[in-house]
Amino acid sequence: MNPYDLLVAPFVEFGFMRRALVGCAALALGSAPVGVFLMLRRMSLTGDAMAHAILPGAAIGFLVAGLSLPAMTLGGLVAGLLVALLAGMVSRTTILREDATLASFYLISLASGVVLVSLRGNNVDLMHVLFGTVLALNDPALFLLAGIATASMLTLALLWRPIVLECVDAQFLRSVSRTSGLAHAVLSVLVVVNLVGGFQALGTLLAVGLMILPAASARLWTRELGPLIGLSVAFGLASALAGLVLSFHAELPSGPAIILAGGVSWLLSLLFGSTGGVLRRLWPPHHLEA
Repeated sequence: MNPYDLLVAPFVEFGFMRRALVGCAALALGSAPVGVFLMLRRMSLTGDAMAHAILPGAAIGFLVAGLSLPAMTLGGLVAGLLVALLAGMVSRTTILREDATLASFYLISLASGVVLVSLRGNNVDLMHVLFGTVLALNDPALFLLAGIATASMLTLALLWRPIVLECVDAQFLRSVSRTSGLAHAVLSVLVVVNLVGGFQALGTLLAVGLMILPAASARLWTRELGPLIGLSVAFGLASALAGLVLSFHAELPSGPAIILAGGVSWLLSLLFGSTGGVLRRLWPPHHLEA
């Protein structure tokens, strides 16, 4: 099989493949930079917890209106923001840390969401909610993903310094500015909004994949924040392209194939990454001595 038939033909010949690629590209542009900041704050697992937190809201939207994009999006957004708010309140008023609180909400949300979907839907509906339907993205879903990506990039550009300082040294930011709380809240909202967008394509179980895996892969190649964000987006785009091509030719589920492609890029980065990769640590470059 020549390169054209392997990489280009599926997207030229089939509209659903083009839509899937555009949707995943929007996800990578919005989610990967947010994943970088989560990683810098050592809150990568928070993204996974929040991805499951949106499930009950999306399930309620499903009960009310079926597989309706506006209803499930609104329900997921409200549920995600509510869990983020409650987790912060619990961590401030009890001895539980925020990570333990989010883990508890994650388990409760996942179980209750599955139960709610099962009340009205069948196994196909449940699989749609949990794993998404990236090959069935329609125009409203693409507009939603594009809008979320645009809003995320604009927000990060406007609040770049406070968000960076909040992730790198939150205590210093609190000592010199009152924007620490705003930066933390904005980052939490961006996480929820991007996960709600990812839910439309990859489902609640895999939505966090294009947020965390590209960021973790990029971190193994550079320490500088600008290149780190650029590389994370590139890894996200490459994972989407490779996963869609693999799913098309091997007849695999598209969402899991995209996340597996991201996992392969992370494993390769883990081995060969120029900043912290395994081989780099085992055989560091020799420096010239005077």
